[in-house]
Amino acid sequence: MGKLWGGRFRAQTDALMEQFNASIGFDQRLYEADIRGSQAYARSLAGAGVLTAREAEQIVAGLEQVLGEFQSGTFAFAPGDEDIHTAVERRLGELIGPTAGKLHTGRSRNDQVATDTRLYLLGWIATLQDALAATQRAIVIQAQAHLDVLMPGYTHLQPAQPILFSHWLMSYFWMLQRDRERLEQVAQRTAVLPLGASALAGNGFAVDCDALAQSLGFAEVAQNSVDAVSDRDFVAEFLFWAALVQVHLSRLAEDVIVWSNPALGFVEVDERYATGSSIMPQKRNPDALELLRAKSGRLNGHLVSILTMLKGLPSAYDKDLQEDKEPLFDAVDTLAMALPIATGVIATLKVNAANMAAALDEGMLATELADYLVSKGIPFRDSHRLVGQAVRQAEEDGCTLSTLPLEAYQAIDIRFGSDLYDALDFRRAVERRRVPCGTATRAVQEQIERARTLLG
Repeated sequence: MGKLWGGRFRAQTDALMEQFNASIGFDQRLYEADIRGSQAYARSLAGAGVLTAREAEQIVAGLEQVLGEFQSGTFAFAPGDEDIHTAVERRLGELIGPTAGKLHTGRSRNDQVATDTRLYLLGWIATLQDALAATQRAIVIQAQAHLDVLMPGYTHLQPAQPILFSHWLMSYFWMLQRDRERLEQVAQRTAVLPLGASALAGNGFAVDCDALAQSLGFAEVAQNSVDAVSDRDFVAEFLFWAALVQVHLSRLAEDVIVWSNPALGFVEVDERYATGSSIMPQKRNPDALELLRAKSGRLNGHLVSILTMLKGLPSAYDKDLQEDKEPLFDAVDTLAMALPIATGVIATLKVNAANMAAALDEGMLATELADYLVSKGIPFRDSHRLVGQAVRQAEEDGCTLSTLPLEAYQAIDIRFGSDLYDALDFRRAVERRRVPCGTATRAVQEQIERARTLLG
């Protein structure tokens, strides 16, 4: 039957079941992890006396040849290759003969695939860490280049208070910094070796699991073989991490989409990250950003799928766990594109300081006026109410806070003095907020310096 498991079966597998059961269509990308894991395992079997040194060398060399075929694109899959493990072992047998059949001694596809998946993910975690850092560097460069640009700050998408553009941009640096820290934690829990757990009861040939872990770059060995073969926490954690990163990119995209609208014109998305319309010649659509926003739904779905798959499983290995790979692979592929796209958008973003300044509304300085009254000894709750009355009066009179006459202010409360107009200044409002997390130029510069230290 050409199966790794066919000895006790008489009937051929139903053709549709064969297709339904096979994972080779997607798990073939694990080829390098599978081969590296098998080479390390062959050496461990030799150390345990199961293989001779010559047999181990023959297997390792044969696997290196198989790896070369994959890397050169010449590896030929056969109809019976239901998964990457079957394909590799089948080809190894064609190359070195019966000795290939000794490789799987004491090992199950259960601990083998768990090891492969962890090795694969650890490689990609390093790549994604670099991609995250590149996005953060683009943020820092743009923030420094536009350090003192004033813009309206929004809450509820309504004008709130003046802030620095650099301060807004750096808010995404800190989101991505938390993402980088979380990914380091995911890596720690991924770097646990399940090889040696076999099907569920453990390896019966005294392989040195600690040495095996060290040779493959794992930090520690799994503590329980039943748990080891079914543990996909690391996949769920990675998918949560991926979904949250994409949510952060989606929020960034939404801001830039809104601000790139010509009605505001705060920023302009470079043509390399925009597309046109098939019917309206004037259009310049921020499609890169819209796709960044949309991909969050895709990655959220992958997280839900893995959690739903895991929730009803009994202990040890179940075939359901085959369904962990497509969401994982797609999440990796999505972020491998999304992060560089986000980096490119940020790095090439054109900032229009004049349009931002023109959008500043004196209503955003109402808090400054309330703080002015506080400096006169008025409790903030009272000052809030009094300034609210002044805002309403200005609206009714069709003027701004700075053109509302002093008499009107003093009709509300006599403690308003002529110096109130000094408080109605956007730059002053920004520079007053000197706390470490604030929007003052000095505070933002300190943020940028901290960010540079974190990036190394």
